[in-house]
Amino acid sequence: QVQLEESGGGWAQAGGSLRLSCVASTRAFNTYGMGWFRQAPGREREFVAAIARSLNITYYEDSVKGRFTISRDNAKNAVYLQMNSLKPEDTAVYYCAASFGGGPRFAKSYESWGQGTQVTVST
Repeated sequence: QVQLEESGGGWAQAGGSLRLSCVASTRAFNTYGMGWFRQAPGREREFVAAIARSLNITYYEDSVKGRFTISRDNAKNAVYLQMNSLKPEDTAVYYCAASFGGGPRFAKSYESWGQGTQVTVST
């Protein structure tokens, strides 16, 4: 399994921005598809965004399209989630995950998970 560590969460006002980072402890980072999921209190974990291992193909949940951008830097073993135009409904714990294969939108496709970072958006 890959060790993943997220950072960059915090508090923002509605309309503001935050950038999440996730660093992986593996020499084979470029063989993993990477994803971001989130879980709000009382709700199930949901897909946010994913990026393929190569060609930088990206996937987004509909409610974040046009506001969030996922990117990766294989040289730094890192994946990022730039979150703009934040809304109160974006408030959740955000998790970084690594996948060796499978549908990028499904949590069951990911073998390794970070501990999560809290994002809170206020009105």
